[in-house]
Amino acid sequence: MPERNSAALDFLLTRRSRPAKTLIAPGPSKDQLTEILTAAARTPDHGKLEPWRFIVIPQAAMARLAELTDAAGERLAKPQEDIIKCRSQFDQGILAVAVIEVQKEHPKIPPIELTYSAGAVCLSLLNAALAAGWGANWLSGWASHDPEWRQAAFGLAANESIAGIIHIATEKAAPPERPRPDIDAITSWLNA
Repeated sequence: MPERNSAALDFLLTRRSRPAKTLIAPGPSKDQLTEILTAAARTPDHGKLEPWRFIVIPQAAMARLAELTDAAGERLAKPQEDIIKCRSQFDQGILAVAVIEVQKEHPKIPPIELTYSAGAVCLSLLNAALAAGWGANWLSGWASHDPEWRQAAFGLAANESIAGIIHIATEKAAPPERPRPDIDAITSWLNA
């Protein structure tokens, strides 16, 4: 039998994202965040291309991103409630990390695998933050998919996009459990 890591498995079986709006100060220090980022970077990465990078968003930068969201919402004629909802992650944010997907050409590795790796980094970052004792939530929102917003917010290159924005801070209250998938209903076994 393989050696079981019960603590890790118990964590994964009970992990729960914390709603970003419930996170309060303080957030992790630079050293604490570096450990979390280091854990997140240990993710599946076909070809060792590192098709992602991190941009740390401290609380002091949140107001600028909220204003950029307002401007993008007006430019895109978004309803006011959509603008308010999208900008709220920045209005209320303590600390976040934008995971930037970086598409790199490779003769044997299709672009979708780079996207999968960037998504895996987002989940690894979220889980590392939770395992380190912080509250964390993976968000995106319509603004993160707008090329003009991405350029103004982070100066992204044409081959870059936002895979996710992971908010990390102190949780003020543990959220209630929510319904989970019925594993039997979503699992099939292939016959020989």
